Parts: sequence; structure tokens; C-alpha cells
Amino acid sequence: MKNVILIGFMGTGKTSTGRLLANRIGYSFIDTDNKIEAVNKMSIPEMFRKYGEKYFRERETEIIKTIAKYHHAVISTGGGVVLNPHNMNLLSQNGVVVSLTASIDSILERTSRRNSRPLLETVDRRKVIEELLKSRIEFYRKADCVIDTSNISPLQVTDKIIDFMRKGGILRARG
Repeated sequence: MKNVILIGFMGTGKTSTGRLLANRIGYSFIDTDNKIEAVNKMSIPEMFRKYGEKYFRERETEIIKTIAKYHHAVISTGGGVVLNPHNMNLLSQNGVVVSLTASIDSILERTSRRNSRPLLETVDRRKVIEELLKSRIEFYRKADCVIDTSNISPLQVTDKIIDFMRKGGILRARG
């Protein structure tokens, strides 16, 4: 069975939806950001501070090369994974790609809950979000399925993904 790859901007619900989805369909759950931190023995904010974004993106690609080979996994990716076409090619070879989107207001509200977003460590968070989204939106739209999470719960997002997978023959109906 194919993997389910969750892409999308930070704060769109990839991790919370990914955990629920993996549990519902009996797949393992992998969060690429958590994997990067574990392998490199440092937090992503620390990586950004010490070595910069380029270094982080290189570590991200190393992890993608490994997890793209997995089977029966729900993989929650970092928001910028789409910036490297090689990453997306690797992930999509053995997976269905689902893009989670949300309004800027939803993203602002959700990302304000944690202070672990290096790219948002700025005075004008809305402006940074708008600029980053503008540069990434075309990549997010290339997904097999796009779901706006602005006004629905992770459980509802999970139901939509399962419905999409069943209709596409990716997931067999279970009782």
C-alpha cells in the first residue's frame, strides 16, 4: 500500500491530522521534523540559529531519502519540503500526496500557540506568512488532493482523506 504524504504550510494541521489518520488506517506515523531533530540531536530552531536554513534543508532531504522507501506510513512533512523537487519526486513515487491548506488568519492563530517556528521569529508574522505562502502555493497545489482545514477539525480532515483514498482505490473499505 502507498504512503500518505501530508504537505502544506505550517499550522495547517499536518501533524495532528497525520496522527489521527495513521491510527484510523493502521499505518505508522512519521513526522519528518521530529525525525530530523532526533537524527541530528538538536531542535530545528537550534539548527536554524547555528547553521542556517540551507543546512536544515540538506538534513531534511537526507531524511526524505530514507522515509520515501517506507510502506504503509502517514508522513507529515515540514512546510518547506516542497521547495526541493527531488524531495517531492521521492515522496510521490510511493505515496499519495495530500496538501492541507488554511487561511492566513487560521495559520496565524495556530502558529502562535508554539514558539518553535524559526521562519516566523519576526515582528510582522502576517507579512512573512503571506510571502512564504505566495512562494510555495504553486507547489502545494500540485498534490493529488487539496483540503482546506481552516474551518474543520483534524478528525474531519482525516475523514476527507480516507474518503479520497477509498474513491481512488488506494485504501480498501474497512468495517
